[in-house]
Amino acid sequence: MKKGFLTILLSVLAGGLTAYGVVKANEKTLDPVKVVGENGSVEYRTVNLADSDYPDFTYAAESAVEAVVYVEVTVQSRAQSMNIDPFFRYFFGDEWGFGQPQSREQKGSGSGVIIRPDGYIVTNNHVVAGATKISVTLNDNQQYDATVVGTDPATDVAIIKVDAQNLPTIPMGDSDQLRLGEWVLAIGSPLGAQLRSTITAGIVSAKGRSMPDGSGEFKIESFIQTDAAVNPGNSGGALVNKKGELVGINTAIVSQTGSYSGYSFAVPVNIVKRVASDLIDFGAVKRAVLGITMQPVSTLDKKIQEDLKLNSMNGVYIVEVSKGGAAEAAGLKQGDVIIAIGGQKVTDGASVQEKVNSYHPGDKAVVTYIREGKENTVEVTFHAAATQNGETDVDGSVAFYGARLKALTAEELKAMGLRSGVKIVSVGQGKMAEAGAQSGSVILYVNDEPVSKPEDVIAKAKKAQRGIYIEGVDENGKAFYFGFGK
Repeated sequence: MKKGFLTILLSVLAGGLTAYGVVKANEKTLDPVKVVGENGSVEYRTVNLADSDYPDFTYAAESAVEAVVYVEVTVQSRAQSMNIDPFFRYFFGDEWGFGQPQSREQKGSGSGVIIRPDGYIVTNNHVVAGATKISVTLNDNQQYDATVVGTDPATDVAIIKVDAQNLPTIPMGDSDQLRLGEWVLAIGSPLGAQLRSTITAGIVSAKGRSMPDGSGEFKIESFIQTDAAVNPGNSGGALVNKKGELVGINTAIVSQTGSYSGYSFAVPVNIVKRVASDLIDFGAVKRAVLGITMQPVSTLDKKIQEDLKLNSMNGVYIVEVSKGGAAEAAGLKQGDVIIAIGGQKVTDGASVQEKVNSYHPGDKAVVTYIREGKENTVEVTFHAAATQNGETDVDGSVAFYGARLKALTAEELKAMGLRSGVKIVSVGQGKMAEAGAQSGSVILYVNDEPVSKPEDVIAKAKKAQRGIYIEGVDENGKAFYFGFGK
């Protein structure tokens, strides 16, 4: 009896140990991985190597797909007939119908993402550019006519709106937190209406990418690169993470054939959020600028790299600081190397653009830079980009051909012995700088007419038929004059 009981007990123990081993084997295993930092520091990260940790996209897909729409646009194109005999055109003219432009209707399509339940939808600028009619179809087949709220060609983002309420939306994520190799879903309507609400999966291949063909099609490039299958028609659709959060707007593919060939590009949602907010609230983007010309450290001459005493090839080298710009006001200088903005590392020009573009004019951020081999920080207050004449910055200055102008105070007029004049606060980049304008100088006349405030300068320039002729005095009271074409 004792021998049989002992045999049973040993069997139970063996079975228990086996079951315990199976359970432990199926638990998530977090194996430590040694990581050596750029400065030589060592840290350990854990990597989940369990077979059971494959991503589950069901929730993200089922929730996000409801807020992705099919966008169909109508564009009126006008073509000039080239088969008209010049004899008839000479004697009868185009008013008789010979050679008059012919109007033709063209259809196009793309995707969009509902970002507010009251009908605001984000898409690409190139999807709706020039559209005379926009139709939106929801995932449940409801159709609406849409209107353009605002567009931003620089980032290829546009906002359209439909007259509806209680629409499904996608929560906004944080594209700064995306990691290389992280799984993402692309949702849209590739190849038009035939494949509406298509979902594909891939990983984040790279961040802060510029277009590899160097076309410079967009002024602000800091794309998320993925290998999720994206084709024509996906433009304006959603890039979402495993939580179903929007992390980007699918924008472009680079392909020899025009179709998917392994990688696609999306505008990061942190840029989209700010652009969309400005377009909805103001109808235009209030873009911040740092006021520098820069170059990636990795592209510098080896001798310069050595002289800078850098620990890493990441960061941007300041080639030039714009007069009167945000960088100059903060004390940044030519030769400094910026390595972080707002606590986020920057590796090249694209990442600097992305960070700066996430701020509004007047916002402040801590910039980390290296000067003479030492790391420093400084707080920068961003200025507004001088994109349009008459645009007012947070400091009250007004944009004029790249420069910024401000009315002189009574004290300044008295100190300079002037009755009136307009101060050039900063020169920036544009026709004023090219013509030889200097910051701190005062404009007295525009095309021989006196001016006393920035609005006068803009008004006189608008009246000019051809060129703009400016006269004034510099900070030392010395007369100057220059001119440029409109």
